[in-house]
Amino acid sequence: MTVARPTRTRKDSAPPKSGKKAKTTKGNASAGVPSGRGATGHRTDLLESMLRIRRFEERCVELYSAAKIRGFVHLYIGEEAVAVGVNEALTPEDAVVSTYREHGHALARGITAEAVMAEMYGRTTGCSGGRGGSMHLFDASRRFYGGNAIVAGGLPLAAGLALADLMRGQDHVTCCFFGDGAFAEGEFHETANLAALWKLPLLLVCENNLYAMGTALERHEAQTDLAMRAASYGMVAWAVDGMDVEAVEHAARRAVEGIRTGTGPHFLELRTYRFRAHSMYDPDRYRHKAEVERWKERDPIGLLTDRMRENGELGDKELARIEQRITDEIDHAVEAAEQAPEEPVEHLLHHVTSSSAEAVS
Repeated sequence: MTVARPTRTRKDSAPPKSGKKAKTTKGNASAGVPSGRGATGHRTDLLESMLRIRRFEERCVELYSAAKIRGFVHLYIGEEAVAVGVNEALTPEDAVVSTYREHGHALARGITAEAVMAEMYGRTTGCSGGRGGSMHLFDASRRFYGGNAIVAGGLPLAAGLALADLMRGQDHVTCCFFGDGAFAEGEFHETANLAALWKLPLLLVCENNLYAMGTALERHEAQTDLAMRAASYGMVAWAVDGMDVEAVEHAARRAVEGIRTGTGPHFLELRTYRFRAHSMYDPDRYRHKAEVERWKERDPIGLLTDRMRENGELGDKELARIEQRITDEIDHAVEAAEQAPEEPVEHLLHHVTSSSAEAVS
């Protein structure tokens, strides 16, 4: 199933209006949402997860400006609904492959803020032992296979993981996040073709934030309906309002359910927007400030907060308690990272080369 849409340009690019592009779930049983804490409790969990990502990223801005964090840093601010909504549909046994903008994916997957922050600092207590940094978060225990700095580079890896699960007869799904810029790379088309041909248990999640680095979508793609292009490979594909976490979760659950029945890969085009520049190095001169402000009117955190307030599910005191918990959690993560050890110089070749004896064995 695909959803048609008009081409969007830099001048008239606008966020989708709620209810126009995708159905929004309210956490009911028919949508497959867990009922353990009820709809209100579930929405509270969604809100807390998105706030954790937002506050973590905001702290990274401060730390980067203070030269505590170095290297390339790509912030997830504005796209929180995608990571949180999709991960809600996955089980711990499923696999996740991400991009260089993966802080939100890692936190939503359950990697602790302490482990991610330590990795940002390059400390040995980081989830990648301090060797990956911002773009290469990794945790095999949670089947989170990176952070990948190469555009579309995670797609073939995800296909391999899905193929391995299929050959072993395991009822697992591999979820691969990537941006709209990946459509210009051969890896996407090769992966989509083989995944459909072999009916791999693969969930392809395109975070379409309208810009591949600083290049607007219509400047690098002749056909901007990405869901329609994915459907041309014979897979189920549709577009979703990526600023609405409940709509994202509902779509992801539908897709995962379809994949588990053996129908092959599914594709979600999640129409979202990043509020910050491509990276901390980016002057962000390729888009109009008015466009950014229009999208901020559909801030995913604000949308869910307003919905919960209207339903009488969230008050100021509860929101303050959530914010304080997250603040304490991130404060602890920063303190732990600053006290954690750096890797000794004599360990530089660890995990890089092996001795002849180790290679043979």
